[in-house]
Amino acid sequence: MKHKAIAASLVLLLAPLTACGGSARAGDGSTVTVTVGYQSKTINTVTAGTLLRSLGYFEKQLNSLGDGKTYKVDWQDYATGAPITAQMTAGKIDIGSMGDFPLLINAARGKQLGKPTHLVSVTGYNLRGGLNTIVTAPDSKLASLADLKGKKVSTSIGSAADGTLVRALQRAGIDPDQGIEKLNQQPAVGASALSAGSADALSQFVAWPGLLAYQGKAKALYDGARLNLPTFHGVTAREDFAKERPAVLEAFLKAQAEATDYLNDHPVAAAEKVAEATGLPAEVVYLYNGAHGISTFDPAIKPQLISALKDDVSILKSAKLTGDVDVDAFVDDQYVKKALGTDYAKRLTATPPAAASEVWPKGASGTPASGTRTFKTPAELLAYVAKHKSGIRAAYVPDATTGTLWFADKAVWVADGEKLLPFVTPATAQEYVAGHGGARVVTYATALARAS
Repeated sequence: MKHKAIAASLVLLLAPLTACGGSARAGDGSTVTVTVGYQSKTINTVTAGTLLRSLGYFEKQLNSLGDGKTYKVDWQDYATGAPITAQMTAGKIDIGSMGDFPLLINAARGKQLGKPTHLVSVTGYNLRGGLNTIVTAPDSKLASLADLKGKKVSTSIGSAADGTLVRALQRAGIDPDQGIEKLNQQPAVGASALSAGSADALSQFVAWPGLLAYQGKAKALYDGARLNLPTFHGVTAREDFAKERPAVLEAFLKAQAEATDYLNDHPVAAAEKVAEATGLPAEVVYLYNGAHGISTFDPAIKPQLISALKDDVSILKSAKLTGDVDVDAFVDDQYVKKALGTDYAKRLTATPPAAASEVWPKGASGTPASGTRTFKTPAELLAYVAKHKSGIRAAYVPDATTGTLWFADKAVWVADGEKLLPFVTPATAQEYVAGHGGARVVTYATALARAS
């Protein structure tokens, strides 16, 4: 796709919308409406959106301010970050959540229009990049990135998933502009295109790859964690709103921290709440947001995430989507530091939980993490599944090289002596086999039989 066409499509996405909404406004001086833009189906933003809304923590924090005002929260749901940015720069959204690449566009657009915004917290992240995945149709003959040359690949231009696609192709020696035919499509449109055969592959962010794999409509071709570069989603706020109503923003960030703690303490219940609100299968939500899920949730703005954001600028610049972005000026952690107090330093140094194999038994609905079962090795999980096939709601295993969690029955399994190792993609499995004499790819059924 030509750069001019890309730029034109982005302009259309970012053009100010006419939908109703409003910034933190006070009608008679006693009632204040705070407008929050979120993406319900981008499920690693849930602590600033879907889950936060369902728990009612933000409203509770606002009611406890004791400033004599009545607060109303206007929650606005969007499919991507671009329209949230458009509404923010139009002064119609106060707080929004989106992925790392859209955050940079948010920063650039705000500065360009004299309506600056700031990154004020983080929602979900993966330090290796596992939140983005390239998938193909279940019966596709494509087995590696090299096979994408000359093919039609759907993605959302300017998204984190597009960034993964560009970087992955570059590492594979394929020109992202000339080596493939890139289709600029919304996630749902791209998923339909993949099913219809009008796209050969789809590069998307959570929860689309996991959803399509779970539904049997796609299989993984490339695990974004192979890049070993952090990806994350975060919260952005308008500068004028933050300065005018710092207590409101701090209330939001306190509520976000509460929602984060709820998700971490009650991952099964949190997944079911998000599933109920979005229509996504709870098993897919748990793949990303579970106790050992692909996404780690913490509002702290970690240094490695800021560094990753700076590295992302070059990708957007090369696509003519932004110019230079002053990331240091965009990041503003003063509000989240004040909101979380001494707890912030602890969160800043916290590390993601170790990858683990996990089974979600039937009947464990609504229970905390203890309602699921974890196993030291994928083989132990397989042995359990083989004995309890009718009692399993979902089984998850981490990729043997990247740690990216995937559905056990959708993983590519390798038998290496007594070891049974899962991989997200065929290419990664084949790389392992090539380097380990005697190792071979086996079917899931064979893996279950060997484990039992």
